[in-house]
Amino acid sequence: MAGTANASPIIAARYASALFDIADERHTLDQIEGDLLKLKALLAENENLRGALRNPMFNGAQQGNAIIEIGKAVGLSSVVLSFLGVLARNRRLFALDAIADAFLGELARRRGQMTVDVTSAQPLTSEQAERLTEKLNQTLAAKVRINAKVDPSLLGGLVVKIGSKLIDSSIRTKLIGLERIMKGA
Repeated sequence: MAGTANASPIIAARYASALFDIADERHTLDQIEGDLLKLKALLAENENLRGALRNPMFNGAQQGNAIIEIGKAVGLSSVVLSFLGVLARNRRLFALDAIADAFLGELARRRGQMTVDVTSAQPLTSEQAERLTEKLNQTLAAKVRINAKVDPSLLGGLVVKIGSKLIDSSIRTKLIGLERIMKGA
């Protein structure tokens, strides 16, 4: 997702670690995981929200009030609402997606899960995500969690990133390859 690249990995790791410690201490890791997945979905679906969280024209209080009201509306826990307030006060809401990724990655690591980044041209349906997860579980012989992202420029197909290995079956890449072949002929 756009915006994640703008967030310093150090910033994301520090805030994710702090949230992880609080969630672990309060035995709410599963609840916080669910809340962060809701937030990631909101960010993925709403370009205006992503823009508002990165827009320097809005002060921290305005951004904080907006994201907290949205969080209340979708039923986020008090821990995550408080955390969002801290991010807003510290002007770090732009890093929210990267922080969520760092938290979820650490949680998966501790659970013995493998996180696989899957980028598609359109959001995966729950059935597609389930089938893909099953197939990856079998192929990788591991417990897989999909980190789904959307990039309309792919046109179709998937880009799957497993650690440092990239499997690109997107239509965009196939068209680029076909174009190169045609230019060379």
